[in-house]
Amino acid sequence: MTQRIAVLGATGSIGDSTLALLAAYPEQFSVYALSGYRRLDKLFALCQQFKPCRVAVPKAAVEAFAERLHQAGLTCEVLSGEAGLNDIAGDSNVDTVVAAIVGAAGLVSTLTAAKAGKRILLANKEALVMAGSLLMQAVRDNHATLLPLDSEHNAIFQCLPPSVQQDNTQVHNPKFGITKLWLTASGGPFLKRTWADMQAASVKEAVNHPNWSMGKKISVDSATMMNKGLELIEACHLFDLPESKIEVVIHPQSIVHSLVEYSDGSFLAQMGSPDMKTPIAHALAYPERIAAGVKPLNLFELSALEFIEPDLQKFACLKLAREAMQSGQAASIVLNAANEVAVAAFIKEQVALTDIALINAKVLDKMTAQCSAANISTLADILHINQQACWQAEQEVILCRA
Repeated sequence: MTQRIAVLGATGSIGDSTLALLAAYPEQFSVYALSGYRRLDKLFALCQQFKPCRVAVPKAAVEAFAERLHQAGLTCEVLSGEAGLNDIAGDSNVDTVVAAIVGAAGLVSTLTAAKAGKRILLANKEALVMAGSLLMQAVRDNHATLLPLDSEHNAIFQCLPPSVQQDNTQVHNPKFGITKLWLTASGGPFLKRTWADMQAASVKEAVNHPNWSMGKKISVDSATMMNKGLELIEACHLFDLPESKIEVVIHPQSIVHSLVEYSDGSFLAQMGSPDMKTPIAHALAYPERIAAGVKPLNLFELSALEFIEPDLQKFACLKLAREAMQSGQAASIVLNAANEVAVAAFIKEQVALTDIALINAKVLDKMTAQCSAANISTLADILHINQQACWQAEQEVILCRA
């Protein structure tokens, strides 16, 4: 039976890899819906190629995009903004939602997909960082399936027993002997450079990742190791573990994607070439396997595999993420929001790369009391804290520029 797929965030790097796989298996997968935000020319080309039934674009672009599709003889329905994303995420014709929208913008549609009981392929780590408890509860209550696309979380998932894959609370069952999870990090472009180099770094240098081809935001997060901090928070929710049970280790070669440590001394690792098609193919076909079309890993070409403890002074964002997870959900929301604002300011060349951690720390500090008193039980509570943190971060950016 053909699996009907909605790709939310179709024009990004995850969308590229996902759609390449979907195109390779037309008998197994059909593209039912797509969404895009800025790259509307690219989205139009994807509509021409895949001919989806529905497509979501920003509200201001709906009429022009619909007319363009009409002129091209395409009949797909054009939906507007966040409401359109939610409509697609909950559409009864959709079997699987690929949640690949970057940042907080992807939260609501991911939650909608969970409440609709969908099979969710999650690339949007911010959904769990901001609303981990709410999202995981929605998955359980509505019998949805959540499969991680981040290479690290997908690697951990593959190294866990099937019973734990299907029910994350089983991670605590002593018969499985799971003692710790190890998230690997490449260390990004500044691993072997100084803090002074980071302070003077250009946007071009920061997004020049040594191993992975990614969008600007996630590439900057990799340069500061905030990406790994967000992944740590994500892993806590995905695998139902406290942050004390999750270690981060720098592995510059990006061959070992993550590991699970067991009580008998075993470490199970998932290895492969650094290509996102591998975890995406795994999640698309799970529990079966399909060929991902990636370059096979040649063990004979590997001269060495390094594992390095992170420098938490140089990569202060990683330390902030661990502290936020210790403090609770509100602090994670604040950290994510502050980081989005700070990274955007860096990309616009308004602040230095090293200012990102400083801005994040200041926003967390100024909102500590509010975080401690926060009662988070609804999506509205999350969005309210997110909005306030964004405003506070914008003030810190202005002060940095002064």
